[in-house]
Amino acid sequence: MGVRDAVTRLANGPAARSLRARATESTAALRSALVDRAELDRLERAHGALRRVTTLVARGLSPTEAFTAVAGELGALVRADHAAIDRYEDDQTATVVGWWSDSHSPEIIAPIAERWPIGPRSAAALVLRTGGPVRRSAASFTGEAGAWARSHGIDHIVSCPVWVEGRLWGDVAVMFRGETPPPDDTETRLEDFVELVACTLAQAESRADLIDSRARVIAASDATRRRIERDLHDGVQQHLVALTFDLRAAESATPAGHDDLRKRLTNTGESLANAISELQEICRGLHPGVLSKSGLKTALQTLARRSPVPVELRAEVPPSLSEQLQVTLYYIVSEGLNNVAKHADASVVRVDLDHDDHEIRLSIRDDGRGGAVVGHGSGLIGLKDRVDTVNGTLRLRSPTGEGTWLEVTIPR
Repeated sequence: MGVRDAVTRLANGPAARSLRARATESTAALRSALVDRAELDRLERAHGALRRVTTLVARGLSPTEAFTAVAGELGALVRADHAAIDRYEDDQTATVVGWWSDSHSPEIIAPIAERWPIGPRSAAALVLRTGGPVRRSAASFTGEAGAWARSHGIDHIVSCPVWVEGRLWGDVAVMFRGETPPPDDTETRLEDFVELVACTLAQAESRADLIDSRARVIAASDATRRRIERDLHDGVQQHLVALTFDLRAAESATPAGHDDLRKRLTNTGESLANAISELQEICRGLHPGVLSKSGLKTALQTLARRSPVPVELRAEVPPSLSEQLQVTLYYIVSEGLNNVAKHADASVVRVDLDHDDHEIRLSIRDDGRGGAVVGHGSGLIGLKDRVDTVNGTLRLRSPTGEGTWLEVTIPR
């Protein structure tokens, strides 16, 4: 028997077959272990993202910040270039409520708060019809949203429905650049993560509804205050002024020898003048007329002049600022200066208002005693409600003995 025959018999013998079987089993076990490890890593990343989102929401983030945090964790989880959270509206449109871009991707201006028509062949329309995940490529993009995606180099979109309290609330969408399609398990990973964060999204939505309700209440309150101020100024105050002129005329026409009557008319005129001054103060407290007549910068300058604590004011007011934002900023400064005068024991307060293309920033800082806390009778709860209604954030730093610093940021 030659060497070749011996080798063949050895290779086909029981020992060799047993060795190959064990090798096959070991390879299968290794592959299974790798798959299990990959699955475990995926679950750990998903739960880690959930923990981070839950922690952020527990800190009282605004709905926009909460949705943006979810979009960021979602995009990073599936290694997308961009991620968005869309809320479906009743008029066949979708509103972008959260947006994220990978730091290595070309910058795209986040279309936050923009409404997109839901085209009949769009990913959102398919999600609405099927209630399930949808994958689209650039060749099938339709409508305004599709044109926008193509213009920004997005080649693939995977969308997954978001169910909140039993209703189809919207969708999450992850976007990829390049010709290579996203991994086959992207839809599954999206669904798993959305199921985990559904409660968080519901909380953010409830908070958004609460803020909208507050906004309506505050807007109605401002309108009522404005109407009362106008009625007092144009009605009661004008009658009192006319009465003052009549008293002065009567005083001038009082015949000689009636000094007692002239004195009583003079005293009545002075009392009436004081009443008019008090009424003007009440009107200014109800609604700042100077804000409507002369604009925010002049109104802030008026507040600074009237403050018992010296104010260093620097105000760069954005052009074309809405009335709602003007009123919000005015009342923040007004309440802030009142708090300084009442509680801070400060020698100076600095008010800075500036802006860029994306946000408005207001800072009120004093050198007083510090120790201010939101919710302890400082009037800051009402300010926080106002800031929330314009999707802004309010931060307070007030270490004891080191003054108070109030910072407000409002998106434009």
